Amino acid sequence: MHERAIGYGGMADDHLPDPAPPAPTDPRLPLNARQVFKLKKSWKGIKRNMASTGVEMFVRMFRGSDDTRALFDKFRTITSEDDLRMNETLENHGSKVLEVIDDIIANFENYDDVIHTLTVTGKMHKNFRGFTPSMFWRIEDPFIRAVMLTLGDRYSDNMDVIYRILIKFILGNLEKALVAELSANST
Repeated sequence: MHERAIGYGGMADDHLPDPAPPAPTDPRLPLNARQVFKLKKSWKGIKRNMASTGVEMFVRMFRGSDDTRALFDKFRTITSEDDLRMNETLENHGSKVLEVIDDIIANFENYDDVIHTLTVTGKMHKNFRGFTPSMFWRIEDPFIRAVMLTLGDRYSDNMDVIYRILIKFILGNLEKALVAELSANST
């Protein structure tokens, strides 16, 4: 009989102990340990295509939203989607945004680090003239669509739930940080 079938000690494979379950995540996080594992595994596909995914995300956000595009000095006059897709500055900006999300995903088990990153990033947006806290939500659907496009068949219903929870968590905390920053500066 093959060694693998009975294992080394005469035990059949079905008698091996079950692997330990993943460590629980911080209860303040919106994803459980299994979802975090799946997210990190799935995100590798985005990480390999960060520039194109970032461009796709912003092109989709700008579609039909001239007031959003107007917030970006370097792209406000570019009206063609093809020209936007070829714009190096947009590629760099999209990559930079996804690098923040990458950092959040890489450190997702550490709630305090994640909240710190989101707070710093959210507060930074006070420097953009015309940007209001609710505008963070304009990237929600474009983010989901860009991730869906990049992952293709690997974007399952389960991953849709995970990515939607993730982006709502991120955007909600960015908005909260900017609201707090604007309130602190107005007093």
